[in-house]
Amino acid sequence: MTINRKSPRIVDPDVQVVRHVSDEAWRAFEIMSEFVGATERLKEITPAVSIFGSARISPSSPYYQLTVDIARRLSDAGFSVISGGGPGIMEAANKGAFEGKSPSIGLNIELPHEQVANSYQDVSQNFKHFFMRKVMFVKYANAYVVMPGGFGTLDELMEAVTLVQTGKTLKIPIILVCEPFWRGLMQWIKTTLVDEQMISLEDIDLIQMIDEPAQIVEAIFKHYETRGFKLSQDEQRVQLYL
Repeated sequence: MTINRKSPRIVDPDVQVVRHVSDEAWRAFEIMSEFVGATERLKEITPAVSIFGSARISPSSPYYQLTVDIARRLSDAGFSVISGGGPGIMEAANKGAFEGKSPSIGLNIELPHEQVANSYQDVSQNFKHFFMRKVMFVKYANAYVVMPGGFGTLDELMEAVTLVQTGKTLKIPIILVCEPFWRGLMQWIKTTLVDEQMISLEDIDLIQMIDEPAQIVEAIFKHYETRGFKLSQDEQRVQLYL
């Protein structure tokens, strides 16, 4: 009895390495193209405020209505409003800004289960890469307003706090809205992280909790009243290394 076996496929490791390097090089060019395109599209939107929160919030939620109110006030006060461009809190932020005087900006992300862009965007910028989108949220924001949300919202919050804490970006207002929602997290930060010496006591002051829309706008203006919104040349250089 004769058993026929296929000859094993011989793969030249050098060819495989070249192919891998080629793929990585083209991906790097794709990332560069996305960065340049977004930078050119968004460079005129400042001053701006980035608003984050859950995509799962329905328009009937009090969180949604509160976000619309905050975004509308910020827009009427002269701030472009930046959101992730999708549903839920993102839609509420764009809706409030769209109804106001200043631009409504959506930084949309391409996902396996496609995120549908909301219809309240004056400027809509699409991204393939999460990290590039996150750079743009920080690069053009004069403040962060963080509504209730899940893992994505927590990711954006901690990214912003870390960049400010480490001096990789300028100190900006980082404002949590809806104190009951954030109470447990802030208590853990104030006790466990401080008690275990994972952060310094003064790091807590990087985060504010404000629930009233008018007070949120006031807090942002108060932060900038002595320095203005325009970046110095040194500050612009800092922003290049996010």
